[in-house]
Order: sequence, then structure tokens, then C-alpha cells
Amino acid sequence: MKRSWLNGRVVAIAVAGAMAAVLPFSAANAAGDSEGHAIERQEWSFGGFTGQYDQAQLQRGFQVYQQVCTACHGLKRVRFRNLAEPGGPMFPEAAIKALAASWPYQISGELDDQGNPIDRLPGPADQMVGPYKNDVQARAAQGGALPPDLSLIVKARTIETHAPWYSHWFHMLVDVVTGYQEAGADYLYALLTGYHDAPAGVTVGDGMYYNTAFHGNQLAMPPPLIKDAPVEYQPEAGVKATLEQNARDVTAFLAWASDPTLDTRKRLGWQVMLYLLITTVLLYLVKRKIWSRIEH
Repeated sequence: MKRSWLNGRVVAIAVAGAMAAVLPFSAANAAGDSEGHAIERQEWSFGGFTGQYDQAQLQRGFQVYQQVCTACHGLKRVRFRNLAEPGGPMFPEAAIKALAASWPYQISGELDDQGNPIDRLPGPADQMVGPYKNDVQARAAQGGALPPDLSLIVKARTIETHAPWYSHWFHMLVDVVTGYQEAGADYLYALLTGYHDAPAGVTVGDGMYYNTAFHGNQLAMPPPLIKDAPVEYQPEAGVKATLEQNARDVTAFLAWASDPTLDTRKRLGWQVMLYLLITTVLLYLVKRKIWSRIEH
């Protein structure tokens, strides 16, 4: 009886696996918001097992962040000096010092020699603070909504799957094999480019905006990027300034802010894999050498 049940379970799993394998994978049924809008996977320079950040893209992304996002959001886990470190935008140190000195928001909460709170200009070792001193002030200025800190926003977001339950393992296996870890970046890009007019029959609440990527489709944040007035890049940037390009660049920058050691981690990972491969081969040859002396 037990063997019969086990055989039946094996057959059921095999059938489910075969169904999952033949199901066409599409962004529309695998990822999207509550209304079924597709969140497409993007090509990122830092994607996969060997991907690395594009320094020029990170510099453009910081420009978009500085000109657009700093109006509401800070980067409390990123310090100005991090912008000059390898693997990131790698701005010159002189530019970092000038940037910190000209930052529009001061460092607050420190005390002087008499214990009185003071505000001061940030330096290279300070955090990239936003415009609000605390959450209460932020909510009061934003009509009750709290602008999140963007330091870990890419790692904190992902894509909700709508694939059938019996095919989840197949899609997870594909993600593992391809090294897919860019769900947060894909979601953020879809959010920044997902502002549209609400379809007929959909009522948008007061102070809300329709967004195809956001869960529930109604978002309190106004469109941060404007289609007809994108953030203009320097002539030597090599790319055309568009809303989509702005969104792609600032998403890449925020991905770096969430995972600034990605380049080093991936390089080290491949070095470790190569080391383990060589060690495995050497151990196998030693084993063959030792046991070849013994008659079986």
C-alpha cells in the first residue's frame, strides 16, 4: 500500500513537472501587479553571474538621483566618499569634497561643546541625507505619505509571480541557472516608467497617481521623471536623455547603492570556483596515485 502511494506521488510530480516544462514562460503570466500588468525583465550590465556595474551609467544615474530624487529621498547608508570607491561611480575625490560642501541639506542632530543641537554642512565621511530631519516632518510635508530611504530600495523590492503553483519550481530553477537577481531593479524600472492615464472605468483617489507596476495601481508619489523634460546628460555621455534612459540609469545607481560590493563579490566568487576546481582535480589525481598501488 505504501509503495503504491509512493509510486502515485512520483507519477504526479513527474506529470506536474512535464506540464511546467512545456508551459510558455512569459513576463505577463510570471510577473506583474494585482491587475496582471507585465513587468518585463531588463538587460542590466550587472546581471547574471559575470555582470559588473557600468561606471558611466552609475555616474549618469547619480545625476538623475541628485536632480530628481533628493527632493524627497535620502541615502542614509551611502556616504559621499563611497562615490569615489572602486566598483562605483568613481568620481574624483576633489569632486566628492565639492559635492559634499554644496549638498543642499545639512547634517543635524549633533551637539556643540555646550550640548546644544547644531546643523552643519556635510563632509566626505557623512551620509547623503535627504530633506527631512525625521519621519514626522516627512509625513507632514508629503500629505501623510512617508518617502522611503533609497539606500536599499532595490534589494527591498521584488516581482510578484502569477505563474501557476505547479510551475514555480521550474521558473525558480531557471533563475538559479541564469543567476537572476535583478528582480528589484526590474520592478523599480517598471515603476518609474509605469505612470499612465487610468483606463476607462478606473477611479483614482485624490492625491493618487495611476501606475501599472505598483500593487493596486494607485501610488501617492507623483511621477518623478517627466517624458517631455528628461534630465539632460553631458554631451560626452554618449546616450540620449529620455525618460526611459533616466529611469534605467537611476535604477542602476540605486542597485549599486543597495549592493556596492557586487563587482568584488562576483570576481571573488569566480576565483573561489576556479580554486575549488583545481583542488578537486588535484585531489582526484592524488587519490588515483595512492590507490593504484593497492590490488583490488
